[in-house]
Amino acid sequence: MRISERGQITIPKPLRDRYGMGHNVEVEITPTDDGLLIRKRTAGDDAIDRVYGILKRIEGKGLPIDDVDEYIEDIRGR
Repeated sequence: MRISERGQITIPKPLRDRYGMGHNVEVEITPTDDGLLIRKRTAGDDAIDRVYGILKRIEGKGLPIDDVDEYIEDIRGR
């Protein structure tokens, strides 16, 4: 398998069929000590990623995690 000039790879059809990676399926690529791990993204991943992203932004603003409830009240305008 080779990486194209545009950084694309082709996953062989038997592997795509085996792991349910059909047309337009979103995947995530995770760096590991041994290389790259390619996994099919599930609908549940998106919600978790969104919450995790929100919490990371809160931490990035210097707000301790204990202040999450206060932060939510603040952004709701209460």
